[in-house]
Amino acid sequence: MGFSDRNLPARFWVEAGLAGVTGVLFVVTLFWHDWMEAFGFDPDHGNGSAEWVAVAILAVVTLALFATARMEWRRAQPAT
Repeated sequence: MGFSDRNLPARFWVEAGLAGVTGVLFVVTLFWHDWMEAFGFDPDHGNGSAEWVAVAILAVVTLALFATARMEWRRAQPAT
C-alpha cells in the first residue's frame, strides 16, 4: 500500500517533515558537537554540555514526531 492509496492529511506531512528535520539535526549534533559555536551561539562556554542536552531533546522530539506521524498514517488506512 503506497502513498497514492491513502488520503493522508496535512498533519501527517507536517509531522513527518518536522521529524525528518529534527532527525537530521540530531545526527549533526551527535557527530559535530560544536556546530552551535560555529554560528556564534555558545551557551555552555565550550564544555559540550549544551550539545548533549540538544542531542537528548532532539532524539525525544524526533521519536515523538515519528510516532504521531505513524498514528496519522495508520488512521488514514482504508478499511478492509
